[in-house]
Amino acid sequence: MGMIYEIRRRYLVQKQTITDIAKDMGLSRPTVRKHILTVDEPKYKRDQTAAPKFDPFKAQLTQWLAEDANLTRARRRSGQRLFEGLQAIGYSGAYDSVQRFVRRWKSSNQNQKLSDAFVPLLFLLGDACQFEDRLGDYI
Repeated sequence: MGMIYEIRRRYLVQKQTITDIAKDMGLSRPTVRKHILTVDEPKYKRDQTAAPKFDPFKAQLTQWLAEDANLTRARRRSGQRLFEGLQAIGYSGAYDSVQRFVRRWKSSNQNQKLSDAFVPLLFLLGDACQFEDRLGDYI
C-alpha cells in the first residue's frame, strides 16, 4: 500500500512523469500507470487462512461433525456448542476459525448427500395420469 501512495504522491504532488517514477522506484511504466489510475485500493485475499491453534483440533471437530450428521437437525450441535466443546478440551483460539471450518465441512459433505438421490422417471402406460370419459368413469 505504501508503494501506491508513494507513486500517487510523486505523480500528483511532485508532478513527476511516469517514466521518472518508474526509473526511481524500479518499476515498469505500465505498473506505475496502473497504480495511478486505480480508484480502489487492492485488497489482499488469502485462499487458506493460517490457523496454528486450530490445526491440532481439526480431527476431533471432524469426528463430532460426522457424528452429528447422522442426527436430526434439532439434535445437532451448533457452531457455538462445538466451539465450547473444543474449549473444554484445551482449544484457545478464536470462534471464527471453528465457524469457518464447520461451514466448509458442511458445504463439502452436503453436496455428496444431494448427489446420492435417484428418482426414476419411468412410468407404465396409464400410471402417471388419470382420465375420465364422458360418463364419469375413470379410464
